[in-house]
Amino acid sequence: MRAFISVDLEGLPYVVSREHLLVKGTLYNEARKIATRLVKATADALHENGFDEIVIADSHGPMVNVVPEEMPEYVELVRGFPRPLSMVAFAKGSDMALFIGYHAKAGTAYATFDHTYSGATIDRIEINGIEVSEFLMNAMLLGEWGIPLGVLAGDEALQKDAEMTPWVEFVPLKRASGRYSAISPSLPRIEASIREAIGRAIRKLERGELRPLEVKKPMNVRVRFLNSAHAEVAELLPFVERVDGKTVAFRAESVEDAYKVIEVLVFAAAGVNYIVSR
Repeated sequence: MRAFISVDLEGLPYVVSREHLLVKGTLYNEARKIATRLVKATADALHENGFDEIVIADSHGPMVNVVPEEMPEYVELVRGFPRPLSMVAFAKGSDMALFIGYHAKAGTAYATFDHTYSGATIDRIEINGIEVSEFLMNAMLLGEWGIPLGVLAGDEALQKDAEMTPWVEFVPLKRASGRYSAISPSLPRIEASIREAIGRAIRKLERGELRPLEVKKPMNVRVRFLNSAHAEVAELLPFVERVDGKTVAFRAESVEDAYKVIEVLVFAAAGVNYIVSR
């Protein structure tokens, strides 16, 4: 059995400051330790329940956050950025997926570090008329590959998005009172909650109750940027339509194609930010 774990930082317990999220931040090592501890506990619980192959995708920022020497021998660690398919790279072939440390989409009230994919460039992403979070985008791509999501652990504000995947076990890791403040349970209690959720998810998998998230195709995708210059660059692609000053739209035959185009648009917008900031 093969499990895939994608781990982000913004939705982790106790992570409330930008100093937690930046490699040179004064609290970055604290966030690394929390991420490493929770993914190790998750991997241990999966291994104890029959998963002999576990892939962990380090999925925040430069994607080198999890401490490799803390990983058990049965774990493979995906690191480095940029990389194709970003937060779900190397997930293909897995029997079940788990998302740890995930955050709410851009514009969500009472959520720590709410954003969608790129807080510096993206205001909103819609797929078939549904505003998506990173969780939903990633779950859609996994679903296309036939991989069900079993456990979602992150900011409590993310739970509303999880209504689209009612079979998923949701574990709240913190409750925000604002973008930069939250209350979190103890790490031992969180580890116990994740272990219990994994047990329930595995039983659902065995009963055939976990299912891949399906998306109607072809897909209509809209991306609203933070800056009109981002949209100007995006519409240089011949298949991308400019909808308004900050919004572009395109159609995709698969989730994987849509995901890759969104990645390209984000990188292009980041290039614009770099150029104008010099």
